[in-house]
Amino acid sequence: MALPPPDPQFVLRGTSAEVHTLHFYCRGQEPDYPILFSGSSNGLIHVWNLKTRRVDTILDGHGGKSVYWVEAINGRDRLLSQGRNQQICLWDLAEGRNTVTDSVFTENVGFCKSSLLKVAQGHWLMAMPGKDLDEVQVLELPSKTSVCTLKPEADAKPGMPMCLKLWQPDFGSCPFLLAGYEDGSVILWNLSGGKILSRLACHQEPVMSLDFDSEKTKGVSGSSEEVLTVWSLDEQQNLKVQKTHKLVNAGIADVAIRQDKKILATAGWDHRIRIFGWKKLKPLAILDYHTATVHCVSFSDHSRPSERLLAAGSKDHRISIWSIYNQASGALHCPLETRKPD
Repeated sequence: MALPPPDPQFVLRGTSAEVHTLHFYCRGQEPDYPILFSGSSNGLIHVWNLKTRRVDTILDGHGGKSVYWVEAINGRDRLLSQGRNQQICLWDLAEGRNTVTDSVFTENVGFCKSSLLKVAQGHWLMAMPGKDLDEVQVLELPSKTSVCTLKPEADAKPGMPMCLKLWQPDFGSCPFLLAGYEDGSVILWNLSGGKILSRLACHQEPVMSLDFDSEKTKGVSGSSEEVLTVWSLDEQQNLKVQKTHKLVNAGIADVAIRQDKKILATAGWDHRIRIFGWKKLKPLAILDYHTATVHCVSFSDHSRPSERLLAAGSKDHRISIWSIYNQASGALHCPLETRKPD
């Protein structure tokens, strides 16, 4: 007899709105209890204390417009947030403060999340959707100086950028950008020259999310269709499809590779979180808790692997927290028999 599906370790309630983005910060004074930032459709950012499982702070800086990207910068006391009010805000959260100290106007009304990359001590690159529908703008932070504007040739016509991922092969080396577009393609950009290095048709529908493993130079993307695509980057910097996995139910809102590069999580329009082995894209488990679309998934980067968590945010206003790591094997707590058919 098959075992029942696993339950979340706990559930966070209280956003009173759809949860569109999640971000862990684990390198604080209490490393056993990471902080979780969540952004919601009502324009609020909740700062969750996972020791008490309650909200420590609520940030309101996007005029009631949906917040769809949050990321800590330079410690837990500095936070970037992006909202549908066309603003990216920099928050000062030190010593109980919750003030916006700086902001960037994005000139874009889409849902494309920005991407952040630390390039030197105290310096970051931030990629964000640009003024024109098909543009990506890259800024240096904290100066907000423009590094480059990435715009496809007129005959390329990939449509709007839907998701972005800045990366570099080694710290201090030349950074690159991977961008998923409305036409279903993934494009690799060289930031130093502002040129396209490779373009790959991954999906028939818009690319909703992507993540990239710079160590293995392979990435994964999901779209509004029922296909999860793994692609790789060869030594000539050409993107190639490596493997695809077909789901019965269409719609992957988010993908995330865990920091140890062992597993991959997807957020499904069908209310489910799917866990795959990253090496071979082997299906490991289906986490079936939410009652509406799962918008986002995020892994914590706790220094002790056994303490790492998975968080999922949903249209049902809830955030589910899962502990799915077994220290001995690096595998899931839940056995394969818990998988449910699509």
